Amino acid sequence: MQPNTYLQQMKDGYLFTEIVHRTKAFQTEHPEAKILRLGVGDITRPLPAPVVEAMHRAVEEMGHPDTFRGYGLENGYAWLRQAILDNDYTPRGIQLSIDEVFISDGAGSDLGNLSELFDQHNQVAIIDPAYPAYEDTSMMAGRSIEYLPCTAENHFVPDLPKTSADIIYLCYPNNPIGTVLTRDQLTEWVRYAQAHKSIIIFDSAYEAFIQSPDIPHSIYEIEGAQEVAIEVRSYSKTAGFTGVRCGYTIVPKATGLHAMWLRRQCTKYNGTSYISQRGALASYTQEGKAAIRANIAYYQETAQVLMKGLSALGYEVYGGVHAPYIWCRVPKGYTSWSFFTYLLSTYQVVCTPGAGFGAAGEGYVRFSAFSKREDCIEAIQRIQKL
Repeated sequence: MQPNTYLQQMKDGYLFTEIVHRTKAFQTEHPEAKILRLGVGDITRPLPAPVVEAMHRAVEEMGHPDTFRGYGLENGYAWLRQAILDNDYTPRGIQLSIDEVFISDGAGSDLGNLSELFDQHNQVAIIDPAYPAYEDTSMMAGRSIEYLPCTAENHFVPDLPKTSADIIYLCYPNNPIGTVLTRDQLTEWVRYAQAHKSIIIFDSAYEAFIQSPDIPHSIYEIEGAQEVAIEVRSYSKTAGFTGVRCGYTIVPKATGLHAMWLRRQCTKYNGTSYISQRGALASYTQEGKAAIRANIAYYQETAQVLMKGLSALGYEVYGGVHAPYIWCRVPKGYTSWSFFTYLLSTYQVVCTPGAGFGAAGEGYVRFSAFSKREDCIEAIQRIQKL
């Protein structure tokens, strides 16, 4: 037996697991401390009532012989896939076929699994900083990576790859920075992919937070994108499915990868839970949409509390408008991890060190608005003592 040497060479510890471990260790040493968790981007508001009701009905169905359901289709039930088209794409003038929609157990899984579609020798381009799964799964496959820095100096807009990138990971609205690309900027990426015969894996998990009509909600709003882009979405950050798990991926036939992805899913995926899919369908009802809008508004307002509070304290902050994340430059003399430690040990406030998202993230931390409003207010009050 020979282990995967690429996996062996990866750095120890996944970013968010490391944060949980360090926070738990501090809590163990200081059981009296009230820790305010503004780090990991987990949902804090409960599932919308229509989603809960739909899932209760689905559970009840599974308890009776005549309505019990076993394995579903690998790409999901047709009624959910059609609802996705009717609500998320057709109103924006995007025409897709129902079999180009693949239901998953969450965006995180597909963002990693999509790597299996590509040969090991493909060159990868990843924006830096970025969600760690893009880099990790590319490294596991033994691919070479070009990092595209997003810094204050380039207004957090990455330059096009200097190499001829075969696979490009983009995330907008961006995690962790919280920034967006304009229509013209996103069009540049699509044109690059067309010219270089590249595939863009477009992580659109936070599209529900976009507030400006000028910002594309889908890469398929750009002409020609269906030839060069796979789009991944999640119900976690919209309908609160972090503990339920459901998302979907669009693999257009025009990419030439549709049949391969279907074949891969048929072999390695037995389908998303019927109960989860019923809950996802309920998110598209009038009541479900209203509940989701209320939750999104809550997080957006909480982001503004953090933005304004940190800015008033003299911190340099970005994001927080079209995304639930605030990207904050650390004070002079600190690294992102040492500032994380300082905030935890001194004020019992948890953030996410920017270095965990890539080299260009050094010197920053990320605060998450997926938090209780009162905790964010208290965190600002505590940090004022700095």
